[in-house]
Amino acid sequence: MSTTPLRPHPTLGRYYANDDQRPEAVSHLFDDGAPYYEWVCAVMSLGTGERYRAQALVAAGLVEGARILDVATGTGLVLRSAESITGNRGLAIGLDPSRGMLAECRKAARSPLIQARGESLPFADASFDMVSMGYGLRHVNDLRALFAEYRRVLKPGGRLLVLELTQPRSAWARRLNRFYLGTLVPKVAYLTTGRAAARRMMEYFWDTIDNCVPPDVILSALRECGFADATRKVSGGILSEFIGVRT
Repeated sequence: MSTTPLRPHPTLGRYYANDDQRPEAVSHLFDDGAPYYEWVCAVMSLGTGERYRAQALVAAGLVEGARILDVATGTGLVLRSAESITGNRGLAIGLDPSRGMLAECRKAARSPLIQARGESLPFADASFDMVSMGYGLRHVNDLRALFAEYRRVLKPGGRLLVLELTQPRSAWARRLNRFYLGTLVPKVAYLTTGRAAARRMMEYFWDTIDNCVPPDVILSALRECGFADATRKVSGGILSEFIGVRT
């Protein structure tokens, strides 16, 4: 496996000057926007987001009694579904680098929460039956390091589910996506919350989506890191589910 960092997107000078500044800058964005995140996500998904996350977990193989790590757990949208599916016995663990997001997550989630980054997981080898990540792939510093860590903490045969927003194929759909996610959602975020932090967080979301590496690059990196059968399922043209089994 190559040791060269694989960035999810180029340096975004509007938010940080270089890739060394990326982790801290992104954490600040999420710390500031955390109180508004769930509301904005509900608006952005027209209220269907949490149900979709639960369905994706089940389809990927999460069952009662399984131990799951939810990376970039944010306010707990995936984590709360994982709690319900696994049986609410502390089998689901949430992890996020943002202190603000974890503070919001604690309001509703009952799972253990840990402040850390996906590229350096504080768990022993072969600790989990599943690792999930909901819309956090674009915010890490190195996809190869991330996927290598996922493989390390998964048990043999353990499953990985990465949910992500990816660009549609047609030019018309891309223009519509740009208007909705790049223009309308940030404006709605500001109008409904009155907070510039909410708007800036959603502007950053769009910039990372617009500049993200193609799905084929993500699949290739997964296979390179030991998820030989990595696949991608697409719903609605933009909702991607990357699924892999630890070999």
